[in-house]
Amino acid sequence: MTTRSHLAPFSRFAPGVIGNRDLRLVPQASPGARTVAFDFPGVEVGTAEYAEGPTGCTVVHVPAGARTFTDARGGAVGMSGGYDRNHAICLTGGSVYGLSAVAGVGAELLERQQNCTRWDVLQCVSGAVIYDYSARDNAITPDEELGRAALRHARTDRIAVGRAGAGASATVGKVDYVRAEFAGQGAAFRQYGQIRMLFVTVLNAVGVIVDREGRVVRGNLWSESLERRHPMTDYENGINGANLAPVHGNTTISVLVTNVKLSDYSLRQLGLQVHSSMHRGIQPFHTESDGDTLFTLTTDEVDLTGISTAGFGTLASDTAWDAILAALD
Repeated sequence: MTTRSHLAPFSRFAPGVIGNRDLRLVPQASPGARTVAFDFPGVEVGTAEYAEGPTGCTVVHVPAGARTFTDARGGAVGMSGGYDRNHAICLTGGSVYGLSAVAGVGAELLERQQNCTRWDVLQCVSGAVIYDYSARDNAITPDEELGRAALRHARTDRIAVGRAGAGASATVGKVDYVRAEFAGQGAAFRQYGQIRMLFVTVLNAVGVIVDREGRVVRGNLWSESLERRHPMTDYENGINGANLAPVHGNTTISVLVTNVKLSDYSLRQLGLQVHSSMHRGIQPFHTESDGDTLFTLTTDEVDLTGISTAGFGTLASDTAWDAILAALD
């Protein structure tokens, strides 16, 4: 198998680089490398980006609202909201500054309610960020207008994957910045009778991406040999004397939406099970340099029959692995 390099540039982190106010930024929909189809009535997904970054955001919109469990792990979580019921989840680049995009989604939803602020029609939006500055020499940041645009671009039939939306400058395999490769945004959809599940993820991890055969398929690429190496080898060398400085600025952020009726306890356990399962495709995962967050939502429409919640979680976990691999172009 021929290895194609997706090596990412490394930022100089110089002061005085171009920011949002230096340009006339125009939000645009993210085409991605390809799209993933889904059929989930009552759920829509939109992406938008500033090509000048590139950086972007992704919005999963559930107009009727959905009960939510949020599982935030790792040592560098960047999140807002965390509500137990949401009408939208916004995944965004820009690290802490990208939280403006989450606010933009809320502002857009308020206007769609004709600015009605009665307590029972408040639109709840939660969001999480990735640090995507390490692969670009600018300070372009997802802002309120970009969050609004992602919601306006929302579709009910397909989602862009690859370097799209919040994954526009996402990288993985950062044992050393010079061996990091671009990853992006992935998605997967499965349907079993009336049961539906949609998984959306943005990969910006310390870890490498591993396929179902156990091969490292993205990240920690040695440019001379075009060999992708499992980080364990590097860390063993570090124990034996090689100096490996910590690499900061990482996070994988994800959304799982299902229509299965679940108790609060079962929804929580589903989120924990699926989030834990993602370590199969991302190694290592949940490190102190990651801020991994999974939002698990249910629209509470269909009874789960024939299998246990654990069995359903197993199917959802495999869907998550599909989404991880779908992020790679």
